Amino acid sequence: MGRAAVYDGKNVVQTQSYGAEARGSAAKSEVIISDGRIGFPAVRKCDILIVMSQTALDKHLKDLKENGVLLVDSGMVQKIPETKAKFFKIQASEIAEKTFGAKIYANMIMLGALNKITKIVNDNSMKRAIRDTVPKKAITVNMQAYKKGKELIE
Repeated sequence: MGRAAVYDGKNVVQTQSYGAEARGSAAKSEVIISDGRIGFPAVRKCDILIVMSQTALDKHLKDLKENGVLLVDSGMVQKIPETKAKFFKIQASEIAEKTFGAKIYANMIMLGALNKITKIVNDNSMKRAIRDTVPKKAITVNMQAYKKGKELIE
């Protein structure tokens, strides 16, 4: 998302943090996108929260603005507290595994859904960012997963 926003001419700051184990442990990424200058490189209250585990929802829901967007992997999150956020449920992990053979593509499904919901970046910029970011052998399946995510949003 951040790279696509840069392609759209926006200012972007991205930070990431991972648990001690690289794959399968807690991970957090914050992306700030702005048409103007970014004065502080950390998110205080987020406009959008995407959670792909119950632990992530429980830990980070408090950081979402009252009328923000909450996008949840409903196969991985069972208990959703009441919220005033605009709320979307996607079975990203389940669809990724059934359609593409691996849960790792759930993130691209969520990305497609997110961009369809918010229209933060131009779709061509997002596709360019995917092509420029993922390994060449994985471009096709990642593009398909991104497209699948967009299709899941009516």
